[in-house]
Amino acid sequence: MEKENQNGHGTKHIIQSLLVNIAIAASKGFAAFMTGSGAMLAETIHSTADCANQLLLLLGLKQAKKDADQEHSFGYGKAVYFWSFMVAMLLFSIGGMFSIYEGVHKYNNPEPVHNIGWAIGIIIFSIGMEGYALISNIIELRKRKKSIPFFRYLHVTKDSDLIIIFGENAAAVLGLIIALTALLLSHYTGDSRYDAIGSLAIGVVLIAVAIFLASEVKSLLIGESADAIIIDTINKIAADNSNITEVINCRTVQQGPAEVLVCIKIKIIPDLTTQKISVLINDFEKELRTQHPEVKYLYIEPDFQEWK
Repeated sequence: MEKENQNGHGTKHIIQSLLVNIAIAASKGFAAFMTGSGAMLAETIHSTADCANQLLLLLGLKQAKKDADQEHSFGYGKAVYFWSFMVAMLLFSIGGMFSIYEGVHKYNNPEPVHNIGWAIGIIIFSIGMEGYALISNIIELRKRKKSIPFFRYLHVTKDSDLIIIFGENAAAVLGLIIALTALLLSHYTGDSRYDAIGSLAIGVVLIAVAIFLASEVKSLLIGESADAIIIDTINKIAADNSNITEVINCRTVQQGPAEVLVCIKIKIIPDLTTQKISVLINDFEKELRTQHPEVKYLYIEPDFQEWK
């Protein structure tokens, strides 16, 4: 998988989702007030939490761009992974747990749902807005995934911010469909417990999405290897250089969405002068960074015999 350059990691998709969710949260809140629907209140909390989440992602991306300093010699690239993990936790706690609490409360203390027309209209409007954001998100994912199968890309991509937005938007569309179904059932059966069940179902969806997102981000947060294609490139560069006999070992760490740390130990032919070794290493670094500009930190150690 080719990694995108730094310009490929913009904030457009996050800002777009943030603006959509601000409008939707306000409209859902109005619908919840007008109808007394627990499912609509759960969706209001969900969209409000999404707004906070997207602000956290923007904060993470901003912090990730900070230059390396004495305290953080490899930069702040992993900041975006930390805030992505926090987003998953907030989605679990604020969105999912509150929706379940509201569902249990409404089920044990049923209240009639009224003015359902407001809710239906706003849900349809919200589905259109969330659906637009989700489709835009999928289009961006398809651009970046290249030839990799879509769901495989969700697992292997290093772009945690894009995956978080996709998860939020997908959960929002599904949650709205559940809320609409619950409201219609409550209205036509006269049993408001369907609305409570809808709130419970929305909570389960949010918790499931949060667990998925947290598990995907955790690997990046604790230190995940970079894309295997970088190692393939390293092996090819070494094979094409007559002064290198073997790549003894190679270690990579993803430091951020577009930052990779690479440490290589190579076996070279004997009797090379210090100057020739220096030229060899510089040429190796230049060729690797030309093909993979995301390799920001690169260390190459030459040796004359295999070391384990």
